[in-house]
Amino acid sequence: MGSVQTAANQAVIPASSQAQWYAVQTRPRHEKKIVAELQEKRIASYLPLLTQVHRWSDRRKVVQVPLFPGYVFVHEQLDLCVRVSILRVWGVLAFVGPQREAAAIPDSQIEDIRTLLTAKIPLTQYAFLKIGQRVRVRGGVLDGIEGILVTNGQRRLVVSVEGIQRSLSITIEGYDVEPV
Repeated sequence: MGSVQTAANQAVIPASSQAQWYAVQTRPRHEKKIVAELQEKRIASYLPLLTQVHRWSDRRKVVQVPLFPGYVFVHEQLDLCVRVSILRVWGVLAFVGPQREAAAIPDSQIEDIRTLLTAKIPLTQYAFLKIGQRVRVRGGVLDGIEGILVTNGQRRLVVSVEGIQRSLSITIEGYDVEPV
């Protein structure tokens, strides 16, 4: 783990121990441009993308669209300088949280989204749920993913990012689950 020394008091602070995930609300269709500009500023960011086929009357094209339109995730220690640097990116509207103050998102929620996208599991958008039995998947490519179990004819797992109140649903037929 790296460390950062401050010039004023020479205290050593672990570089990644205070970095957390935050959601940033964006202008519509500005997500990719914002991530590119954040990367130029060396601010760690994440934009989960879905690959879709869009059809027009004369052609089809494979495009990547944001999984959560209007949101980008940043992973930083939010001091005043970093906060202002993020908010000055064209297209960034505000941090997501009470009174537009940045509210931290648990690392596990972002990792669950990354795991689902890496495993190329078919996903669908789902209404955000606050109640239900929380379970954890055991075994297979989905091992460790947590969500709310829903049974509507088939077993589905609803995985949520609570900070932006958005959810995804995946079929978990054939997977073992355990209560969290």
